[in-house]
Amino acid sequence: MAGCASRPPLPSVAQFHTLDSDPRVRYEAGAQTFAERVSAALPQSVQQVELTHERGFSGPIEIYACGSAACFAQYVSTPQLSGATMRGNRVFLAPQLNGPEAQRLPGLLTHELSHLHLSQQIGHYTPEVPIWFHEGLAALAADGGGAEYASDAQAMQAIRQGKMFAPEQRDALDRRHTAPYWGLDIHTFYRQSLLFVRYLREQSSLGFRDFLHAVQDREDFDLAFGNAYNMSLQEAGARFRQALGTPQLTSTLSE
Repeated sequence: MAGCASRPPLPSVAQFHTLDSDPRVRYEAGAQTFAERVSAALPQSVQQVELTHERGFSGPIEIYACGSAACFAQYVSTPQLSGATMRGNRVFLAPQLNGPEAQRLPGLLTHELSHLHLSQQIGHYTPEVPIWFHEGLAALAADGGGAEYASDAQAMQAIRQGKMFAPEQRDALDRRHTAPYWGLDIHTFYRQSLLFVRYLREQSSLGFRDFLHAVQDREDFDLAFGNAYNMSLQEAGARFRQALGTPQLTSTLSE
């Protein structure tokens, strides 16, 4: 998921049509109804993201509604996703969001717009900010959108079994600590990320605001957290697990 200079450019988006009523939304031929649903959901999604991030979007919003699985796979290679924010700050939505997963569209759109918002300010999935924060913040903005397929109870049960990401673990360009690294499925990882980010906000709304603004201003992640909460991320993770009535992680994962 980490971007690097050696990556080939994304395929052209020339095949997409622009929605006449909303130029922020583009669609594959035959998917105009899907695009119209996206446009209708956009105002609420934008508002939720800007309220959660406490600042407006710093660049344009571009959303691409795919009407076929082949279209989505052309731009998003990661399997089992229904939406993704790609390099170039473009959001791609899969056709199932206009079919069997239609009810997920508002939440998942908000989730991806959170990624887009942060990407506009600090870069696309920059490794200086860990994946858990990207995903936890996006799910927080979306009221759980993107983390619907794992419950709070399932996420906490995994923590009780010693399976939780370590907040203090830093990423690198060639090593992103995603769900498999922690022995988690992607849905449980997203739900745990949401629970931890929500916990941080509940512990100190002012501290969370300072931390969030510092991250968006490209300050060092660990330093920003320490300044806002007067503790380390490792200590915050331990307090979070203690608040859930769980023990310390049963093992220490390392590179």
